[in-house]
Amino acid sequence: MKKILYIGLLSISVLFVSCSDFLNKEPFEDPSAETINDEASAIALVNGAYQPLQRPKLYNMRIWTLDIVAGNSEVGAGGGTDGIETITLANFVTTTDNAAALDIWRGPNPGILYCNTVLENVPNANISESLRNRCIGEAKFLRAHYFFILVRLFGDVPMALTALKPGDDLLPTRTNKMTIYNDVIIPDLKEAINLLPAREEYKGSNVGRASKGAAAGMLAKVYLTLGMYQECLDMCNLVESLGYTLNPDYSDCFGGEPQNKNTPESLFEVQYYGLTKAGFWDDENQASWLSTYMGPRNSGWVGGAYGWNQPTEEFVSQYEEHDLRKDKTILYEGGPAFDGKQYKKSMSSTGYNVRKFLVPLSVSPDYNTNSASVIVLRYADVLLMKAEALNELGQTKEAQEPLYQVRKRAGLTTRADVEGLNQDQMREKILKERRIELAFEGHRWFDMIRIDNGQYALNFLHSIGKVNATSKHLLFPIPQKERDANPNLSQNTGY
Repeated sequence: MKKILYIGLLSISVLFVSCSDFLNKEPFEDPSAETINDEASAIALVNGAYQPLQRPKLYNMRIWTLDIVAGNSEVGAGGGTDGIETITLANFVTTTDNAAALDIWRGPNPGILYCNTVLENVPNANISESLRNRCIGEAKFLRAHYFFILVRLFGDVPMALTALKPGDDLLPTRTNKMTIYNDVIIPDLKEAINLLPAREEYKGSNVGRASKGAAAGMLAKVYLTLGMYQECLDMCNLVESLGYTLNPDYSDCFGGEPQNKNTPESLFEVQYYGLTKAGFWDDENQASWLSTYMGPRNSGWVGGAYGWNQPTEEFVSQYEEHDLRKDKTILYEGGPAFDGKQYKKSMSSTGYNVRKFLVPLSVSPDYNTNSASVIVLRYADVLLMKAEALNELGQTKEAQEPLYQVRKRAGLTTRADVEGLNQDQMREKILKERRIELAFEGHRWFDMIRIDNGQYALNFLHSIGKVNATSKHLLFPIPQKERDANPNLSQNTGY
């Protein structure tokens, strides 16, 4: 079967799709988009739209490094120029040739291309109506998610809604981000909610696909980002009605064991199956990097152990006494042993390492054997979004209950801690809770820049000594390499 070259708005890619087993995503070139005439072909085409989420340009590296930019942690690593692209972003001295900005600009675009290909070919495919609806819903959810990443980090971006082919215009201008929210992200997610099955309807190898709850939770986050609090609350209530619950133990959300994947708390996560022959940097790599990157450097505690993402003293100081999440999130001297090994503060430049994503050697003996998922959205996040929406709607007393549910699991069971707060105090309480609950999962930067038009981010960054941060840094630069290739791309103000 012949290969077809598709040309995307921001990248040129051969369309690789995946086999019908959702978790086993070894890419291959069959079927092409011209041959969507059976269910296996439609499923394979949709599977390909998930695959860019797994790559280092998105969830296997760049998304979690946003916590470093947000001031929760430092790069650590090997010193010198190791991670210099993240260091310059986090010190707010980055320029338009920053490699991380280029990665994350390019990261979503193959996914958008593949989603557009699904949406152009699957509606007319000779398949059952239920599968057609599911495939369209998955593509709509994924396309909205890819665009949501881009507009939050870069603002206005090209709005690609077709799978462009040779001869089409490859020099697009940037579209206003609100147009993308109103014309793509919000309607795509609304349609996905209507088309996708509930989480429990997926069985076997289909477990982990985008579901009705995933789309509702993502739309809640979109509405929260836009300050549309009633709409956010409505979506949070929809998620709640679908039966999601908090895991009994915070640690149950993470790790490489099968029981830690697609738990009752999980709305959506990036799937890996671990064993892979692909190289570490290859797009086809099917191993999660989080344990490899964040294990104490050269410790031999986990496969790889590169020592990235070292929590700061300021971040660690934010834990309240008796908060169970500290011991499950942070490695610190005097804390619980990891896999029978005692941590020493000399193992990190800050005296701390991230613990929550580490997978013991008995589970993942090497860098390319970790099958742990990367969590994108979970129910604790939804509860905290609900609390924030209620508070912003003036229902501060009602906001106490979802906030308390999250804190209770963390061992913070005194209700008085969340009672009697005015709206401003409750807002700060919720934002701090989000920082601790979702630490190192890639949410903190997005939370900071959406509050008070980004002034919250600047105030916080200045308070921890990041005095270089200015309003221009609330968006990343449009990579110069992309502007050289496309002179129609304007630059963000200040770069």
